[in-house]
Amino acid sequence: MSLRPTVDFLLYDWLKVPELQQRERFADHSRETFDAVLDTCERIAREKYSPFNRTVDMEEPRFDGEKVILPLATHDACKAYAESGMLSAAQDYAIGGMQLPYTVEAAANAFFAMASVSIGSGMLTTGNANLLMAHGTELQKQVFALNEFNGRFSGTMCLSEPQAGSSLSDVATRAVPDGDDFQTDPLGPRYRLRGNKMWISAGEHELTENIIHLVLAKIPDANGQLVPGVKGISLFIVPKKLVDTQGQLTGERNDVALAGLNHKCGWRGTTNTLLNFGEGKYPVRGSDGGGLDGAGSGAIGYLVGQPGEGLKCMFHMMNEARIGVGMAATMLGMAGYYASLDYAKNRPQGRAMTAAGKNAASPQVRIIEHADIKRMLLAQKSYSEGALALALYCARLVDEQHTGSPEAANEARLLLEVLTPIAKSFPSEWCLEANSLAIQIHGGYGYTRDFPVEQYWRDNRLNMIHEGTHGIQAMDLLGRKVLMEEGKGLRLLAARMQATIGRVSPDWQAEARQLQDALQQVGAATQAAWQGAQPAEALANAVPYLQAFGHTVMAWIWLDVVQSAQGDAPAAVGRRAAARYFFRYELPKIGAWLQVVSTRDPTCADVPEDAF
Repeated sequence: MSLRPTVDFLLYDWLKVPELQQRERFADHSRETFDAVLDTCERIAREKYSPFNRTVDMEEPRFDGEKVILPLATHDACKAYAESGMLSAAQDYAIGGMQLPYTVEAAANAFFAMASVSIGSGMLTTGNANLLMAHGTELQKQVFALNEFNGRFSGTMCLSEPQAGSSLSDVATRAVPDGDDFQTDPLGPRYRLRGNKMWISAGEHELTENIIHLVLAKIPDANGQLVPGVKGISLFIVPKKLVDTQGQLTGERNDVALAGLNHKCGWRGTTNTLLNFGEGKYPVRGSDGGGLDGAGSGAIGYLVGQPGEGLKCMFHMMNEARIGVGMAATMLGMAGYYASLDYAKNRPQGRAMTAAGKNAASPQVRIIEHADIKRMLLAQKSYSEGALALALYCARLVDEQHTGSPEAANEARLLLEVLTPIAKSFPSEWCLEANSLAIQIHGGYGYTRDFPVEQYWRDNRLNMIHEGTHGIQAMDLLGRKVLMEEGKGLRLLAARMQATIGRVSPDWQAEARQLQDALQQVGAATQAAWQGAQPAEALANAVPYLQAFGHTVMAWIWLDVVQSAQGDAPAAVGRRAAARYFFRYELPKIGAWLQVVSTRDPTCADVPEDAF
């Protein structure tokens, strides 16, 4: 089953993406150029990624003492992706980009995520370069970002540490000025970094000439102490190999060392690393203790932006990564759905139930003819296709933020603030559930490696954890996003939902009323959670709030989508069935979730530790 018809429907029939060509930035584009990009990415994914998804799962990255070894297929796939131009697809023509709408770029990247999310398609590299384009100096853009966009270099984001996990306020990596002339380095104020970074995806490999690490670290105060909390965090460019002002390798290895590879449940095709910065394994420029003005050992890094504003800069990349993780989770859900649909159409088992019961002498029926199998297929379709629609809707907001009028751009910014936790968390939870249902449809065979669905589940289990755990997304939503700017983002989202409710066709009026009621419940629960409460009380049930909020958003997305899914074509019938499934089987769940939010139920918060 092909993903392309679904992508085409969402882009062209629902989001009306060709209308973007009326804007100056996209004036050279048309439906034909968009289709050409989609065709190219679909072909590369089919030829270079999909056939090797099992290969990269079985042949995990390994370290031979000198370098990390990856399957040849990974090298070929990453080379093909870089040569396609997709790393710089949304960038200006002047720096080798296509000035492609982000909506089309996101849709095109969906093919790679479904073919093999484990091989990857440059999400971290593009995000790294985009951050530098927004916050770096002109030379940092030229030397580092542009060489990431052209595929010479790749990028990472180095936040977490072994002792800190998701608590970035506890980051202990130190950055000290590298000599008296540290301010005058043309690549940016030069520092020496020492510390450890954990869970760094793509942190060591030989896929590109260089790896550009963006590292969060703290600059000690005059007394040599680290500033507590996140306000003391700064951001640094730490290349694996040092470069000159022309972006050419100097032949010097920076003091960034692989301490170990993490052996993961899934997503095994991508290296995941523990990196040591400044431990002395690769002494660089006098880092044996006789460095400039006694700077001593340490990895060389260049400050991005201002000291103490590292987290503010890094959020530029983190928000992109969160939407990217949501898309990865979505496409793993979609891959499992397609696999289980194919299996259900071809697997004979059981017999039809008649008024007289089952006739053992009659032929077996295919399992797709059983109502419970259809339930599990509809659940997968409603989660996965709905999540893809949400991801592309968010991508369309990015285009509006970049090319719309000032008022429209600001509205898009606020909507993205509110929707980003949902775009990350909904598919991470519910497309994982879709993968579980795909295994269930396969029965015992789904629990074996003879079929791909168990790998999809293992790959997808990561997505509730990385780029902000589920609980962090929930606290971000209830504790910050719905409150920011006096709730303006939440009001804008409610207005979008009301607009959809006001224009639905007659046969969707019942669902429109159901969405209206859900929206009112979410609004009331938001107020009740904070009314006279301390933050700890209000946020104790943030995850149920996130689940209810996400289901309300997904119901709205489906209600909007089906207004474009008219007629008797099987695809339109299927979308309407998935939407009705979501309204009848899923949306009613929000009542229980919001009940504990509204009452600030203390069951979980108050249970004593020794009661477990």
